[in-house]
Amino acid sequence: MEREARHGAVTKPESRAQLHLADWQAAGLEAGKFFPGTESGLRDPYAPDDVVNARPPEDGRIASAGKDFAAKLDEPDSQQGWQKHPVRSGEALDITWAYHAPHKTRRWNYFLTKDGWDPSKPLSRAQFDPAPIATYQNSGQPYWSADDLLPEDPTVHSVTLPEDRRGYHVLLSVWEVADTAHAFYQVIDLDIE
Repeated sequence: MEREARHGAVTKPESRAQLHLADWQAAGLEAGKFFPGTESGLRDPYAPDDVVNARPPEDGRIASAGKDFAAKLDEPDSQQGWQKHPVRSGEALDITWAYHAPHKTRRWNYFLTKDGWDPSKPLSRAQFDPAPIATYQNSGQPYWSADDLLPEDPTVHSVTLPEDRRGYHVLLSVWEVADTAHAFYQVIDLDIE
């Protein structure tokens, strides 16, 4: 039985979820917001009236957002041989999010794996730079009366890749919702020249 798609996913370049799951599954990878944090019940320091967060996904379950139906996304490259998108260091990479159920949105954060990360292990916070390489934030507050928080569909962000990265890296894209406790997690496998 086919299920309806829900929420949203990165469609270009194709995320790991988009390549390996049904559309409804790829668009449902949600867990608590404020990655790389690990606690739940936190207020957004920028927008304290936003809904407090649920618990973000645990290490080793980041790519799946902790969802059992997507557990294969957490397997390391040594087991799966993930399809990698060819890109160049220092270039601006356009990331496209498409939505099935748009939410009032606070921000999108983009995290990249560190130099020397170990692709033979499942993704963990220690493998990513702690600060995002790009953030796109909406300013409207409070969320329930702000009319500028619903994202355009599709939403396209230009994310400039660092000059100092080469080889296989993973870009983690996190869409944080203002009116729920959740964010949506998508990983994109890159081969950086």
